[in-house]
Parts: sequence; structure tokens; C-alpha cells
Amino acid sequence: MKIGILGAGKLGITLAQLALKADYKVYIAGSGNPSKIALSVEVLAPGAHAVTATEVAQVSDIVILALPLGKYTQLPAAELSGKLVIDAMNYWWEVDGPRSDIVPDDQSSSEVVQSFLPHSHVVKALNHMGYHDLHDGAMPAGKPGRKAIAIAGDREQDVAAVSKLIDTLGFDLLPIGTLAAGHKLEPGNPAFGANQPSHILANQV
Repeated sequence: MKIGILGAGKLGITLAQLALKADYKVYIAGSGNPSKIALSVEVLAPGAHAVTATEVAQVSDIVILALPLGKYTQLPAAELSGKLVIDAMNYWWEVDGPRSDIVPDDQSSSEVVQSFLPHSHVVKALNHMGYHDLHDGAMPAGKPGRKAIAIAGDREQDVAAVSKLIDTLGFDLLPIGTLAAGHKLEPGNPAFGANQPSHILANQV
């Protein structure tokens, strides 16, 4: 399976490292020409391919969004049509400006992303745990103390597919409902920043 990552910052690189360790083919794109991130990818995630965002969308089976939330309108929507998309983005005032300019008060950020990608299958996951905890906390299935990733999605089959991926990356899964429930994983809510096993995380969402 080919995993694509849009965003070559700390989270994107960490996810690339985890996916490579799990023997996936990995394609990663930054915000511009692939040459800008080629050296970083070669050093930090050897084996991953630095390509354009359009290429990531075209060749990948699952695409992870690891960009600032305010850049979601720059996603290659046409190329992401029919794709399973994991929204790992978060809103940050310092980067994105006023939240009301991006996300209506009555919607989760992932619902907004799904509206922008109407022909994609969006699932919320991998956003509430810090990149350093993701990097250090991956464990084999069944190991005591294994940490959990909460996941929200509107389609059962999409949640199942993402759950399988995250399990291979080294984490248990905690489904919490539809994309609307994804707001529980956003900054400012108890589950944001959680680095806990599933039975503890369940009390935070």
C-alpha cells in the first residue's frame, strides 16, 4: 500500500518514519517544489519519496493531511477524488488567523474539510497526539500500555481501513463517532494532547 503525506513539517516527517517502519511505500509533499524538502526527507525519512502534492494525491492509496488547517483550500481536490483521506490537521490562531474565517462554530474542522473534498472519504485521526509522542510511543499490537489514537468518520468501512493502518503504525484505535464528533479531538478539548491507552482516552472524549 502507498501512503501519501501532504505536509513535510514535524508531524509529516514523523508519520513518514512510522509508515516506512511499517513497510509502506511513502510519498510526501511540502508546500512547494519537491526539491525544497528532498534533502530533509532523505536524511530524516530515508526511503520516502519527495514529490508534488498532486503526485501524492495521484499515486497514494491513503493520503494523510499534515498541513496547517488554514491551507486546506489548497488541497488538490480533483486528484483526491475517491481517495481515503486522514485529516490530521489542527487549527492554530498564530498560523491560521481567526477560526471563524476557516471553520463555522457549528462544524468540526473535519466536516469543513469533507465539504471541500466532497468526493473523498475523510476520516479524523492522528491529530490529538503530539509528533514526539507518536514517534516515541509506537508499540507492537498487544503490548501492555500501548497508546491509542481516537478516530472519527462518517463511513464504517473508512474507519475500518484507517484503523488497520494506524494499528500497523503502532497504536490501538478508539472510534468516537462521526466526523461531527471530531471536534472532541481539536485543540482546547480534553482529548487534545492525550497520549494514553484506549481505556483512559475513552474518558477524555
